[in-house]
Amino acid sequence: MTKTSVFGIETDGQGLHNPSVSMNWQGKRILIVGDVMLDKYIFGEVERISPEAPVPIVSVRKESFVPGGAANAASNVAAMEGCALLVGIVGNDIAKDILIKELQKRDIDVRGLVTDSAKPTIQKIRVLGQSQQLLRIDYEDSASANGAVAKQLIDAIAKWERLDCIIVSDYAKGTITEGLLKVLKDMAKSRKIPLIIDPKPQHKSWYRGCALITPNRKEAEEMAGIKLNTLEEVEQAGKKLAEELDCHVLLTRGEKGISLFEKGKQGVHIPTVAKEVYDVSGAGDTVIATLALALSSGIALRQAAVLANQAAGIKVGKIGTAPVSLKELQHESHLL
Repeated sequence: MTKTSVFGIETDGQGLHNPSVSMNWQGKRILIVGDVMLDKYIFGEVERISPEAPVPIVSVRKESFVPGGAANAASNVAAMEGCALLVGIVGNDIAKDILIKELQKRDIDVRGLVTDSAKPTIQKIRVLGQSQQLLRIDYEDSASANGAVAKQLIDAIAKWERLDCIIVSDYAKGTITEGLLKVLKDMAKSRKIPLIIDPKPQHKSWYRGCALITPNRKEAEEMAGIKLNTLEEVEQAGKKLAEELDCHVLLTRGEKGISLFEKGKQGVHIPTVAKEVYDVSGAGDTVIATLALALSSGIALRQAAVLANQAAGIKVGKIGTAPVSLKELQHESHLL
């Protein structure tokens, strides 16, 4: 069947399952640009309530650190054997040192990280008792990057000579600006590679002309101005966003799976494959990393969406922002 290329993405009329798909993603060079974060998890036990206030006392048993935000998208790329090139902003603090150490442990290229001494490294601290999240504490400054830092980001992006795909992980924490996105769109267009964006509604107009956006249900509702209570409303929102932003749309719908809207085509709805749901945090990062690697390998968009849905199903069965490995995805996809 003849394939057509739209926005650097192969699209065709194949069915959703193609057993001949190759998942040899080793060495695919994925540039990830966005709001990098450090996620800290404090695990403990709750046996009594504080006499000082009606809150649980958590006896700490273990602490762990993992990359979050755009850094979690990079972790997923690396876990699926891609080459993750990370660009973002960190502060001049201990959290930065811990984050860089965690990234290097995962074989993620950190040369694109830019230090802004005026802002802290974004850090999210989650306190869990008996595996249930009790509290989250955020350290962040969401002001847009100043001129000098913005220039360093552009310089960091421009130095990569060979790329297979660009991911923008936009959490509206100050890294992604309209000017930076224009640079990335121009780069993707000139190199004929996909630009995939995990969006934030307040930046909607900036995304026009990219290859693909991956909003979750809440983000799609805000961006389209349509409540998504029925499949018909999901169809309306997906088609509206594809038309307005001149791009493909992959809408993640939690326990209901994902819906793909290729520009000018009917929506395709793929049910979830999750067996049990423990934690949905980081699932969007898993989806976008899988899409980037699959599309970089010449896999058609619909089949890439199936793989991303399968990866998300694995992710939500894990606690925290744990990445999905290529072996896990191959096993789930029966493509070994």
